[in-house]
Amino acid sequence: MPKKKQPEALKEEAQEEIKEEVAKEEVKEKIIGTLLRDRVIADSTNASREFYDKSRFGAPMEANKIQYSLAEALYLLEKGRMEIHDKGKLLTFHDFVKKANKVEGNFWVRYCAFRDFRNRGYIIKTALKFGADFRVYDRGVKPGEDHAKWIVYPVHEGDRLTWYEFAAKNRVAHSTRKRLLIAIVDEESSVTYYEVAWKRP
Repeated sequence: MPKKKQPEALKEEAQEEIKEEVAKEEVKEKIIGTLLRDRVIADSTNASREFYDKSRFGAPMEANKIQYSLAEALYLLEKGRMEIHDKGKLLTFHDFVKKANKVEGNFWVRYCAFRDFRNRGYIIKTALKFGADFRVYDRGVKPGEDHAKWIVYPVHEGDRLTWYEFAAKNRVAHSTRKRLLIAIVDEESSVTYYEVAWKRP
């Protein structure tokens, strides 16, 4: 009959398994990106292609490169899957946020909404051609397979919108046949969503 392992032995075994899993994570290939003002450019590698194929991070370019929006790049940096360099300097999370804020005045608020959607399993991409901040695809849908379900406008809870601005956002959603989501970001960077519908009396 096999000898029963003592609690201490089981504990040590579990710790070794955890260390092995951490080590496996650490050796995963990172995407190496370069900040170019309003975007981040990286080589097309196994890591960058994997993130694009699975979750549509980035957009393939010519010359075997992949381009990332600032929000996409920061998300991958925060998750430990990307290194971002600027003029030879390796940027920290806070370094990157400072630089991005200079390019996009509302960057942190936009990033909070972007991160929340990604954490919930949605693919979210920029939507400048629609006149919105982001477009969001339903779960399980990738760009190119179907149209986005929502357009999203992130705003800080202290911001004010005029009725004219509010109606304009609603018209954009209606004209592009998408649902309108207003993402309200509070002081703790938590996000609450309000879906707005266009109704005719």
